[in-house]
Amino acid sequence: MAIWMHELRLLLRSRMASIALVLLALLSTAAVAAGMAEMARQRAAIAAIPAAQAEDVAAIATHVDRDKDAGNAAYYTFHPTWDAPATLAFAAIGMRDVAPYILRVRALGLEAQIYDGDTFNPELALPGRLDFAFVLVFLAPLFAIALFHDLKSGEREAGRARMLGALPGARRLWLRRGLVRFGLLLAALSVPFVIGAILSGVAAWTVLLVVAVAGAYLLFWIGLAGLVSRLGHGSTANAATLAGSWLVLVLVIPTLANVVINRAIPVDEGAKIALAQRENVHHAWEIPREETMRRFYARHPEWADSPPLPQGFHQKWYYAFHQNGDESVADRVKAYRQGLERRAATADALGWLLPSVGVQALLTRLAHTDLSAQLTYQDRIRAFHRRLREFYYDYMFYDRPFGKADFAKAPRY
Repeated sequence: MAIWMHELRLLLRSRMASIALVLLALLSTAAVAAGMAEMARQRAAIAAIPAAQAEDVAAIATHVDRDKDAGNAAYYTFHPTWDAPATLAFAAIGMRDVAPYILRVRALGLEAQIYDGDTFNPELALPGRLDFAFVLVFLAPLFAIALFHDLKSGEREAGRARMLGALPGARRLWLRRGLVRFGLLLAALSVPFVIGAILSGVAAWTVLLVVAVAGAYLLFWIGLAGLVSRLGHGSTANAATLAGSWLVLVLVIPTLANVVINRAIPVDEGAKIALAQRENVHHAWEIPREETMRRFYARHPEWADSPPLPQGFHQKWYYAFHQNGDESVADRVKAYRQGLERRAATADALGWLLPSVGVQALLTRLAHTDLSAQLTYQDRIRAFHRRLREFYYDYMFYDRPFGKADFAKAPRY
């Protein structure tokens, strides 16, 4: 034990090593705190939904109760949906930084409402918001390089390498020094995360898995430093070589790979799908109403027994062509989703070759902040919207009055 404490004191005597460890601990703490603050803000926004929704519905109900028109109730009432963050989301914010986690929808055409915010392909290879995943993937390697680039070359340049090599158990000496540096690096990086995870209620096995992933990622860079040191160059050359390796492996190759993936797997923009849906909806004003209803009833025969359209405007015709507009872009929506999933799968496969990409993808998957989680949220929105439509259609298609009391019967997300 005494010899381990001696190695620890020897390392901490180095001002550069001490500053590096303290700085890494501060960065990790700041990232964890920032992630927890962001998730607290998102949870607070979600928690505020019921009160705001009740106020909105009360105002709309007073207006709608005058003519008891279900179409007006459906048109003016926005229904909130939300995607509550997982307990680990603070550590890897992922797509929650670029995709909506709260979306208010109406019973009108859904696709334009979803894709107004668009769904971004997760940039697994690019820097993002400061969170624990960012510090681990992009910054921690630099600290590993700082502590390990001169592990042996520094002793050689100080003239002590031959003497240390001649001592009994010389290999254990280098192993012990390496383990001390690795342990301190992992502690500086992981202790703030573990504290944040405990406060956030993350499951113990998930905490252990993330710490294990962080340790494995550090070991990759330590191993790379060991390989570079075997070339026999000086400390400065080792540091430059490792810094160049970091630049290539963490930034250059992942960024180029992301560009290649996006070009190899072209994906239509969500905004274009929203525009196409709106164009189809607007076109319905220019075609005979009977054509719109025939198309709607062909896909939804359960409403075909409703009374025929009267003269003039009728709400069921209006909502029918919104539904037709959604269905007109269904193939594009499917292709868009499949394209995003193929891009994500290709990026995940790249993670087996590039540790930086693999670690970031794994953390966002564990935190439920990846593309899959966002698409799952969209699926829940679509299921809820289907219930909304059927609820309002039951009033509109059979001309049933819709009063104040009926607002409480509407589906809840």
